[in-house]
Amino acid sequence: MDDMIFVPTRHKLDVDEYYRMAGAGILGEGDRVELIGGEIIDMAPIGQGHEATVNGLTRALVMACGDQAIVSVQNSVRLDRLNAPQPDFAVFKPRADFYATGDRPNPADVLLLVEVADSSLRFDRAVKLPLYARAGIAELWIVDLKRRVLHAHRHPTDGEYTEVTTHRPGDHLALAAAPGITVRLDLAFG
Repeated sequence: MDDMIFVPTRHKLDVDEYYRMAGAGILGEGDRVELIGGEIIDMAPIGQGHEATVNGLTRALVMACGDQAIVSVQNSVRLDRLNAPQPDFAVFKPRADFYATGDRPNPADVLLLVEVADSSLRFDRAVKLPLYARAGIAELWIVDLKRRVLHAHRHPTDGEYTEVTTHRPGDHLALAAAPGITVRLDLAFG
């Protein structure tokens, strides 16, 4: 018996437990965390360039969407039982109650997710991008602050995006799932 080695296992949180922790105050509003693969992950700190890009992109998305969609800024999206990431933006199908009642937004509600990446670029590409593709998110934009480009990932198939295009300040980009919504990217880059 002394030769047996105890190997601890991690306790995976599900999305309901995660949200209950937030509701009980264990996770506060100021905590920059998200649930990835059943684990609570600290998010990268937000720098000035990230803040400015979020401000500009907020304006661009709200202006483009109008009443056609709901723009959610830095709120979580329930992807599945173990994943509730917190993208910088989620554009949801319109709903009269703004998702205040019933289920939280899930992949079927998402028209677009946006990650603004500075120090988090590697994590966003290696972890979040495939997570979103596996969940069937129709479109993901990753804004690369260092290179001042936006990579639009579209058409998830078998856990991968089959179309990737690169855009720059001055471009206009229509959402794949809502072609009537076209975003001016110059506002995104300041």
